[in-house]
Amino acid sequence: MRKYIHLLTLLFLCQWIIPAPETILTTSSICIKSPGNPAVSYALQREANGYLRAQQELPLSIRHEVAQTPLGARIKVTLTASEKVYYSYEEVCPLPSARHADCQFYLPGFWYRRNLRSPREAPSFHTSDSWQVREDRLSAPLAGIYNETNGAYYTVLRLEKSRDEALATHASGEVILGGKTSLGYTGFRNMDGNAALVFGFPYHEAPRTYIRKLTLIPPLQAFEKLEKGESRELLWEVRKGNAPDYAAFIAGTWTYAFDTFRPQEVKTPYSEASAKKVLSNFFTQSYVDRYELKYFSGVHMRTDACENTPSAEVGFVGRVLLNAFNALEYGEETGRADLVTKANSIFDSYLAYGFTPDGFLREFVNYRTGEEETVFSIRRQSEGAFAVLHYLAYEKKKGRKHPGWETRIQTLLANLGKLQNADGSFPRKFDGHFTVSDASGGSTPSATLPLTMAYRYFKDASYLACARRTAVYLEKELIAKSDYFSSTLDADCEDKEASLYASTAMYYLSMASPRGKEREHYTNLCRQAAFFCLSWYYLWDVPFAQGQMLGDVGFLSRGWGNVSVENNHIDVFIFEFATVLDWLAAERNEPRFSAFSSVIKSSMLQLMPEEGHWFDIGKAGYYPEVVQHTAWDYGRNGKGFYNDIFAPGWTVASLWQMLSPDRVAGFFNQKQSSF
Repeated sequence: MRKYIHLLTLLFLCQWIIPAPETILTTSSICIKSPGNPAVSYALQREANGYLRAQQELPLSIRHEVAQTPLGARIKVTLTASEKVYYSYEEVCPLPSARHADCQFYLPGFWYRRNLRSPREAPSFHTSDSWQVREDRLSAPLAGIYNETNGAYYTVLRLEKSRDEALATHASGEVILGGKTSLGYTGFRNMDGNAALVFGFPYHEAPRTYIRKLTLIPPLQAFEKLEKGESRELLWEVRKGNAPDYAAFIAGTWTYAFDTFRPQEVKTPYSEASAKKVLSNFFTQSYVDRYELKYFSGVHMRTDACENTPSAEVGFVGRVLLNAFNALEYGEETGRADLVTKANSIFDSYLAYGFTPDGFLREFVNYRTGEEETVFSIRRQSEGAFAVLHYLAYEKKKGRKHPGWETRIQTLLANLGKLQNADGSFPRKFDGHFTVSDASGGSTPSATLPLTMAYRYFKDASYLACARRTAVYLEKELIAKSDYFSSTLDADCEDKEASLYASTAMYYLSMASPRGKEREHYTNLCRQAAFFCLSWYYLWDVPFAQGQMLGDVGFLSRGWGNVSVENNHIDVFIFEFATVLDWLAAERNEPRFSAFSSVIKSSMLQLMPEEGHWFDIGKAGYYPEVVQHTAWDYGRNGKGFYNDIFAPGWTVASLWQMLSPDRVAGFFNQKQSSF
């Protein structure tokens, strides 16, 4: 009987995982450039001998081999020059019976559905319904199309082992590369109303190329040189299947890409203890005590100098209070009285001067200009409350009481409760008089964390009730719709942090809930959101050219996450997510989660600045923020470097949270599961 049930299960899965065999068909073309002249494109026809031919003689031969597989096909293209040639090669794979209007699209870490949350100044359907981008923009060199009418999907993945890159002389137009690259391109195209995958080599971005925040410029087409007798081999894998919804498509595609690349841990010399020791230099050198608010200076500073600035920020990029808690805990663990004194002075100053008359946290203060943020955010307020609740729980365990802080946090949480909407969401931005200026609910999961913590700390069920209402909203509007948006405060688009916060919020609700159906439900939602968050993290190592600092120091991008559609760089925003992955690995038997968590935890320590290994950072422990890994920048330096201004306050806090894996489970008096 058990065998019979097992067979039925396999048959059920096969009917949507492995569809009936279907030949993969593509069309091919090549563009040849003569220096100083416009490039000329040639359509290619397949011949019986496996070669592609144009209607006229070309200065190269093109062998095209297609091996059909149960899940699609592998396409191998070999170009061999009969004389020196500058070329750009392309393939188009039309999807059978797939109307473009019926499809959703996917470029991991860059494009979700139709990017309609993004403005027209960034890549989105607002500008065009056909996009192709260079592979290093993507967390895996992959494009996918999902047909919502029948659940069918197609993906194309580039298989490339080399890590070559060449500096380009221009950011748009037809550009002959000065050396070898291993970067191709991929995307999707509307072909007379039908959807098609498009892919090729070397990179070719269209209809626009995205070079800076909210800056699209004319398209870029790169040409690689082949000398006479030289060959270039290209390999792609086209995969097809069915999935019940877009979320399952994303989860299955991430799993497939992970299994293809099998990213391994990055070897670094750092243990948890040694990494914290280096990062603790930030607490020592960034402390500012000349104003009423004491703080660790961690925003708006130059990477080469890391000099303290007059800006104090509670959450988002400053994370002053969380760093104060980290310094306190670490100082007492290691006997560093100086850190304990600094941390306590920060908490004391914020208790005395860190709240508005209405009971909100003063989110951002610039003491040089006298400017102060008067439009508040659910994210910064929540992150401040989160840090204080960690502080209070720690102090209580040490036998130290802070009734003043408890009253402050209860008042703050009561204020937030007044802002919660009937559907469980929180507005993104508002003022001290509860006037909402941005009603978007994308930042809602940031509030879930302190609400569950307050339930545990104060033993007040009303906080848990508020947290549960956020879960209803998150499930209905973000997770069920696969629509994770506008969690970061400096962009209005699809972003990693919304999915990260959503997954982490469900983890906290699971920690706060007794075992049973409710906890199981939260765990399942945590897993679903986790796949979207994982899709932002790099499974491969993008190439850098000689002279681009990150490549010269041997930086590997695997395990680092892209930020958002608007902010197209990688960073170390992780906080509890690695811990969430380890927990899910045990709760849901997901060994890939724990394996990739290990990659993340090792890789994110690569650029630790200290003596002899500064990585262009001015002071030890000031971990870099804007790591520019593709042809995009904030305005300075470009690929292979950082922007000149950064915010190490949050990077230190993020890595510190990652290096404290038992913190959340300890707060809720539970054991962190290990896989």
